[in-house]
Amino acid sequence: MKALFLFFLLPAILAMTENISFADDLVFVKGGTFKMGSPESENWRGDDETQHEVKVGDFYISRYEVTQAEYESLMNNNPSNFKGDMLPVENVSWLDAVKYCNARSRQENLTPVYTISGNKVTWNTDADGYRLPTEAEWEYACRAGTTTPFNTENSISANEANYYGHYPYEIEENYFSQGNLTTKPGIYRGETLKVGSFKPNKLGLYDMHGNVAEWCWDIYAPYDLTAVENPVGPSEGTRRVNRGGAWNDFAKNMRSAYRAATPQENNSFNLGFRLARGAVKIGTVSTIAEQKKSGSNSKMLIAYFSWSGNTQGIAEEIRKQTGADIFEIEPEKPYSESYNTVLREAQRDQRRQARPKIKNHVRNFEQYDVIFLGYPNWWASIPMPIASFLEEYDFSGKKIIPFCSHGGGRFGQTLTAIAKLAPDASIMKGLSVHYSGGSQLINDIRNWLAENNIQL
Repeated sequence: MKALFLFFLLPAILAMTENISFADDLVFVKGGTFKMGSPESENWRGDDETQHEVKVGDFYISRYEVTQAEYESLMNNNPSNFKGDMLPVENVSWLDAVKYCNARSRQENLTPVYTISGNKVTWNTDADGYRLPTEAEWEYACRAGTTTPFNTENSISANEANYYGHYPYEIEENYFSQGNLTTKPGIYRGETLKVGSFKPNKLGLYDMHGNVAEWCWDIYAPYDLTAVENPVGPSEGTRRVNRGGAWNDFAKNMRSAYRAATPQENNSFNLGFRLARGAVKIGTVSTIAEQKKSGSNSKMLIAYFSWSGNTQGIAEEIRKQTGADIFEIEPEKPYSESYNTVLREAQRDQRRQARPKIKNHVRNFEQYDVIFLGYPNWWASIPMPIASFLEEYDFSGKKIIPFCSHGGGRFGQTLTAIAKLAPDASIMKGLSVHYSGGSQLINDIRNWLAENNIQL
């Protein structure tokens, strides 16, 4: 008990004594050893969350996510979807975030941490400037000594974080009978909130769960279980890690151990970052993360799974505008036509990470350079027939352009699911459509195709 008390007391003491020259919102985190990842008993854990013991050194991390006012004052632009000085900046890529770190360092007469040359980024840990936290640092700081799925030590509520509050932890298997839920459904705000709107965790850090997901330094890959001291991820890969979930995420995807992955060039309306600074030296770290080069867009395929017909309608409009070939992803065993039943079937398949057999197959898949991939957002992720499709074919060097129909959660974590299942494909700008899209669908698709440089 005494050691635990000192763990929480030390940051406050050291922040006052050692952090005087740092930005006011930086918190000193005393390093230590913790279990990274999730136990096998944790509900809705991913296969990439293998629990293992990790030691991190001392570091500093910001109390708050970087705000739009902070970002715009240095970068002279504000890419955010939701506008407000004290809202977290979002719609920033990983590369945008590291460039901001260097700019902030120069502004405060600190030595920039990163050297950026195209897709190659080198981290000089001798430098005293700002940086992104490593994935291990982020989880250690988020947990703040806890071992539960959330740092609240209970099933997090919409009064404790900004997320899709209609879907608290374990709602999937309790949707029709909620008596067993620790936390009942709450409000869904549908937008970001001012940073620091909820109580901080035990280290004084705000919004580690929800509001916007946060970029980390690491390239995404299965954990290297031999890297147990200040791990920094692999040196090569195609995706970067982001953590914590966002305003449009279900609670299961805000767990302390949940790992999202996104190409470092991509941005999103629910993805931002917070700053860190080093207190120990890890050694120079160099990484290369890049989208695989794709073909010339000479041949395009629209592949989609649809249950209600909404996604099918979007797919057919894309075909009208592009002339692309079209393929319906149909499981051998169809899902129920009953809405209530299909909700149960969908969460069952997701829980099992099932791979339903597909009825038909794409002939000469290798001829296609661009794959428009369509699906409904089911329980904040892809329907499992999409996973079957992604694992059946070789997507190396191809462009995947996602589109989804949804009832309010936009993409949820579907883009992360696709990025993990097709690591050698380029993931392009997606289109989320509210149900069938209405009268704006034709123009929305036309604009989206232009954003992806698809020639009509």
